Amino acid sequence: MVSEQIQPLDKVKIKKYILTELPLTLTTFTLPRETEAQIEDIVTTFLEFTGREKIREHIVYCIRELVANAKKANTKRVFFLEQGLDITDPADYQFGMAEFKKMTLNNISHYLQMQKEKELYIRLVLQIKKNIINIEVRNNAVITNTELIRIHDRVARSRQFNSLEEAFTLVLDDSEGAGLGLVILVQMLKKMGLNEDCFDISGNENETVAHISIPLDQLQVKNISLLSDAIVKNVKSLPHFPENILAIQHLIANPDADLGVVARQMSADPALTSDVLRMVNSAQHALIKRVDNIFEAVNMVGFRGIRNILYSCGTQKILGNDSDDKKHLWEHSFKTAFYAYYLVKKFKKDQNILDDVYVSGILHDMGKIVFSTVYPQLLSRIQNFCHKKNIPRSTFEDLSAGMNHAEIGAQIAEKWNFPDTLVNAIRYHHDPASAPKENRNVVDGVYLANMLCEFENGNIAFEQFEKAPLANFGITGKKQLEAMLKQLRQAFERENEKRKYFM
Repeated sequence: MVSEQIQPLDKVKIKKYILTELPLTLTTFTLPRETEAQIEDIVTTFLEFTGREKIREHIVYCIRELVANAKKANTKRVFFLEQGLDITDPADYQFGMAEFKKMTLNNISHYLQMQKEKELYIRLVLQIKKNIINIEVRNNAVITNTELIRIHDRVARSRQFNSLEEAFTLVLDDSEGAGLGLVILVQMLKKMGLNEDCFDISGNENETVAHISIPLDQLQVKNISLLSDAIVKNVKSLPHFPENILAIQHLIANPDADLGVVARQMSADPALTSDVLRMVNSAQHALIKRVDNIFEAVNMVGFRGIRNILYSCGTQKILGNDSDDKKHLWEHSFKTAFYAYYLVKKFKKDQNILDDVYVSGILHDMGKIVFSTVYPQLLSRIQNFCHKKNIPRSTFEDLSAGMNHAEIGAQIAEKWNFPDTLVNAIRYHHDPASAPKENRNVVDGVYLANMLCEFENGNIAFEQFEKAPLANFGITGKKQLEAMLKQLRQAFERENEKRKYFM
């Protein structure tokens, strides 16, 4: 008997994926009934947290249809393999399909076991990104041209039907189970106010991907946007960026700036000098010996490095670490910075962006830290704004839990006149594909480092990493990523010991 281990439903983790726009994935090889029930529970919880429970029945049907088709496609592959038939050959395909249904139904456990042995998976991916619910069902049985033509024909023919009742009058082709099911799927989309353009099935060299996109209600999107803007405008209760740091930044911006003048200006502030020396002596600069002199530190790091260190020091000074939540966020940020720095150093070998990626890692969660720093006056202003604009309290709660924190952090960074590289790293660290091309390596580095921290804590799976940043850094598989993470973890532990020594 083929069996699979079923993980208990974790509602807290599902909500975290929604708030941070991470993909939620579930992978199965045989799709037993228990897994089908679990998929239904996950989809239900996902839609409840996004306020879309009214479309539950429609979405559950669509996913059930797509995973069943993916399972059948995998079964078809092992059946053709066992029969010695070439599924891409039209004659073999026609011959095999004549016997496929009867032979597999009579011995389905055998073929399911073969699917598991061949590691033919079915993977459900749920994600909210750019205010769109994306649903994907993936399987690693690559679709053939014949199958793709049949599916696209079914979808095209579904346009003629105005209701489910009309669709049921379609004459089924018993050799292909994707007939009526896909027609009904398109009808389900219509009932949700969508059309067939929101649904697509495609193939690449590794997978077949069925994709449904559902735009979120525009009112909710507008609420989030309005509230984000209001929060940024009302951070007047946060201090302005420190004047002493702004003065030093002004000196550095001068093309004729003198290292000695900059160092003297910094040394006039003992607290700032201490913070700068601490960061210069961190793994960011990989110094052989400790540096205790601010003049030597400025000379070794250079203006660009000092500029970025000052942005980090100023932000930490403003936002503080006077609560457990903030301490946890800063600890995560420093680990992200460390990982990002070493990823860029090892895989990109670009000295020009090392300082940028390190400080971007430290500052990437500014938006979350701002929420941990919300003063009573600011909270009162935001609540009044929500009341005037008739924005539900839940919208603010979603923001405070993390939703849109990247945009809020980026807008505050712009308010404080941070350079574009840092602003874009903060804004796009969950959405690297949207980052400007000139900042892609920095953003990808911060994205991967942040995801590695989540992966290390067991919060996400390898399949939840976006492929483009992995490819950009030459990471081709899970084993390579795990080996690299082990090295990073060990190096970070050594850095923590070093930091204790320097403090």
